Amino acid sequence: MKILRILKRIFLFLFFFQFIYIIILRWVDPPITLTQLGSVFSGDGLKRDYVDYDEISPNAKLAVISSEDQVFTDHNGFDFKSIKKAMAYNEKKPGRVRGASTISQQVAKNVFLWQGRSWLRKGLEVYFTFMIELIWSKERILQMYLNVAEMGRGIFGIEAASQAYFKKPAKKLSRQEAAMIAACLPNPKKYSVKPPSRYVSIRSGWVLRQMNHLDGDPDIVKLIN
Repeated sequence: MKILRILKRIFLFLFFFQFIYIIILRWVDPPITLTQLGSVFSGDGLKRDYVDYDEISPNAKLAVISSEDQVFTDHNGFDFKSIKKAMAYNEKKPGRVRGASTISQQVAKNVFLWQGRSWLRKGLEVYFTFMIELIWSKERILQMYLNVAEMGRGIFGIEAASQAYFKKPAKKLSRQEAAMIAACLPNPKKYSVKPPSRYVSIRSGWVLRQMNHLDGDPDIVKLIN
């Protein structure tokens, strides 16, 4: 019984701590993430520079929405239609894995959790996604994504990526440049932005077309400007 009481206290402490941490991160940037620590320990280093929302080009915001989550402004953290399609695809082709993570889910993973595909991590990802959608704004979620997502080997966030690839602040990224960075997001350690790999060259063209298509969506226009 004593052990159970101790475990209960530990659980309550951890629950209270993470809840307060989520609230704090509504206004404060995370000091470091597990993914960033992993990058340091693996030898890839850590290049990052958190920036405010208005210091990020609307082109960059539109590019990642176009590339990663085109219904970002419409869902509450989960795109169930895409999840259903991904499950059907993975059943037909078990040797390949197609994801359906929204930007909110990726933020939950990148900020609070670790990389991997375990059921434990997936379960925690659902919880943290629900919590940040409840406590944060869409603007904050998008800002956090653009600040913590890995965008190259050891490069985290749009500001560090913009400086590394184009020698300019994220606020001045053009549509083409933003599309190239967004194109590498499925696997930023594999797909090179500069010089652009064949995959990035092809996918950035697709991202640009999606940006042109979404540019007229009033909810997205309001969010990115």
